[in-house]
Amino acid sequence: MAGDRIICHCKNVSYIDIRKAMIKGARTLDEIKEMTGAATGCGRCADEIEKILASVCGCYNVSLKDVVDAVNNGCDTVDKVAEVTKAGAACGRCKALVQNVIDIKR
Repeated sequence: MAGDRIICHCKNVSYIDIRKAMIKGARTLDEIKEMTGAATGCGRCADEIEKILASVCGCYNVSLKDVVDAVNNGCDTVDKVAEVTKAGAACGRCKALVQNVIDIKR
């Protein structure tokens, strides 16, 4: 998914804006709304935002749930999460989000 692709046209919020909010700890649509303003206009982008929230690593199609489960099962570094889930093992763009999951355990 292109980083500069606009997800919320009403508020001009891009994919990368949503990912940055996730790196800051946003995990729900309401938290994304609060941090970015996305989905607070017409709301048509809400489903797309939910899909973005569910994913951590596009290279290996690793879900947020998979990463949270790995952390809850003892993975305490990005490298350990990558060993278990492969998230962060390819291009590395998701490493900051994986680290945030480790830090806040959600």
